Amino acid sequence: MMKKCIFAQILLFSKFILHNEMSNQHLNFGLIGAGGYIAPRHLKAIKETGNQLIAALDLYDVVGIMDSYFPEADFFTEPERYDRHLDKLRRRGEGYKIDYVSICSPNYLHDAHIRLALRNDAFAICEKPLVLNPWNLDALSDLEKETGKRVFAILQLRLHPAIIALRKKIINGPIGRIYDVKLNYITSRGKWYHISWKGNLARSGGIASNIGIHFFDMLTWIFGDVKENIVKTHEADHASGFLKLENANVEWNLSINSDHLPNEIKGKDIRTFRSIAVDGEEIEFSDGFSDLHTISYKHILEGNGFGIEDARKSIQIASDIRKQAL
Repeated sequence: MMKKCIFAQILLFSKFILHNEMSNQHLNFGLIGAGGYIAPRHLKAIKETGNQLIAALDLYDVVGIMDSYFPEADFFTEPERYDRHLDKLRRRGEGYKIDYVSICSPNYLHDAHIRLALRNDAFAICEKPLVLNPWNLDALSDLEKETGKRVFAILQLRLHPAIIALRKKIINGPIGRIYDVKLNYITSRGKWYHISWKGNLARSGGIASNIGIHFFDMLTWIFGDVKENIVKTHEADHASGFLKLENANVEWNLSINSDHLPNEIKGKDIRTFRSIAVDGEEIEFSDGFSDLHTISYKHILEGNGFGIEDARKSIQIASDIRKQAL
């Protein structure tokens, strides 16, 4: 069984590399969630990697941002018609079919939209979190094998120079050392947040899935597997807890409440505060975020993207936090 699984993964990866090598010109992209906050970063990444957006979908029909990137792209407000359009393009064959679908929709729809992409013979590039529940990953993995297409997760902190440098430092440090880590991330949000799908636990997964997922991925990528996961507080606008990892004890704090900003930056028109300290040493990574999506796309198109298993640990952490909160 293990040999069959390994062979299937090798075959899947070989098909992916062959697909990209055969694409002499641009690749055709679809996009779901064109009206969302994160969509412009994906539009920019598609453009900057020399590819073409063919069709986009969003229930919200004011998506003028597309004019800055792909004004000729077809646009749909109904998922059924969008799915039908992708199917028609698929039947027309290479040169017409959608090669990749970028997914920027609300968290609870990611699973369904990944399936839509794979069913239409396209690779999926999905925003965080890939899915809300870890068991959904197993079904998507089976679908990868059935369709021969891959699912790629945007885990951009793994591509940030400061985070890469920290990981190298930890890997090259003393074997068995346990580090003390403090993570504090405050990103202010207004009243709209709680009214939107982001404020709905069933749709967003709560604050751990919505704003903490990248940091949980980063922490396990650097410090290893989870040994213990304790939630201290879990409110609509604030959560905190403790993670015991293989090589670190982590105190984490997440907030969307501007009242939680440090006093020294209040009144300075600064609405986001990121802080990671390892054994009391602050890790500076405030800058360098603007191009990480484009870098992520380049890695994916080169065959080095992050897949389902890369996303699993952080999704499990967020799911366990949500269970404890409930």
